[in-house]
Amino acid sequence: MDRTSQRLLKEDRVHGDVMFPLAAYWIELPAGTHILDTHWHEEAEFFMLLEGEILFQVDTDYFPLQVGEAVFIESGDIHAAHVLKEGPCRFCALVFHPDLLASAQYDTIQQTVILPLQEKRQSFPRHLTPAVPWQQELLHQLERMMDAYANKMPGFEAFMKGTLLIMLSQIAAPDRSVNHSLSQGTETAKVNRLKKVILYIQENYQEPIRTRDLSELIPMSEGQFCRFFKAMTRKTPVDYINSYRIRQAASLLQQTERKISDIALEVGFDNVSYFIKVFRKAMNCSPSEFRKEAVQIAGVGQLHP
Repeated sequence: MDRTSQRLLKEDRVHGDVMFPLAAYWIELPAGTHILDTHWHEEAEFFMLLEGEILFQVDTDYFPLQVGEAVFIESGDIHAAHVLKEGPCRFCALVFHPDLLASAQYDTIQQTVILPLQEKRQSFPRHLTPAVPWQQELLHQLERMMDAYANKMPGFEAFMKGTLLIMLSQIAAPDRSVNHSLSQGTETAKVNRLKKVILYIQENYQEPIRTRDLSELIPMSEGQFCRFFKAMTRKTPVDYINSYRIRQAASLLQQTERKISDIALEVGFDNVSYFIKVFRKAMNCSPSEFRKEAVQIAGVGQLHP
C-alpha cells in the first residue's frame, strides 16, 4: 500500500455517498510509521487489526489491540492509534453513518435497536476480542462484510446493511451491549475541550497558531494546556499541528502540480526547509519523492481512493 494511505480518515472525508453512507478502507503501513492521529467524525466505525500490535485510544480509554481484534467507535468519539510494538501495521476500517440503518418509518426495529444505538444507550463494546465467543461471532460478521465490500458482489449493499442489523440483534441479548450515554462528566468535559482545540486547528492550520491561542480556548494556562494536550493525544500541540499540516500537504501534492514551496506556505509552513524536514520525518520520504510515487501508482491504477 502506498504512503498516501496515511491520510486515512481525514475528518472531512466523505465515506460512501448519500444513497449508501458506508465505506471500507484497507491500510498497510511500514514499520516506524505513525498510525492514526487523534480525530473524530460523525460516522460510526469498526476498526479491525490485521497485522501488528497497537495501542488504541477512544476518548480517554486506552487499550492494546492484537491481530484479529476490533474496536467500535461511535459517532463523535475521539480516537487515535499509536505504535505499541515496532513492525508493519495493517488494518481495515469500516465506516458508516448510523442513519444507514434507520427504518423508513418508526417501527419496532427503530425503537428497540436503531434509536438506542444512535443515542449511545445500547451499543457495541469498544473492544471486540475472539476470546469472548459471542464477540468472536461479531468479528466473523465483520470479516464477511469486508469480503463483500472488497468484491462488490451484486447486492452487497443489502448484505452490508443486513449484516449490521444482525450484529445489532446479537448485542440485544442480556449483558452484551454497552451504555455509553452515561459517560462521566469529567471525562466528557476533557473530550469536549480537546475537540474544541482540534476543530480550531483544522479551521486555522493555514495561519500561524500559537500555543497560547489554543490554551485560551479552554481556558488554561499555557503550561497546563500543554500537559493536558500531550496526555490526551500523546503529542505536543506543535507536533499535532505539524502532523495535520503534513496531511493537507500530502493531499495537495497528490492532487495538484503546484510548486512544493507554494504548498508549504499554503498549509501553514513559513519555512520551506523546515517543511521538508517535518514531511520527511512524518512520511519517510521527501515531498518530491512522495509526489513521484503517487503519480506512478495512479498511472497503474493502484492508488487508494
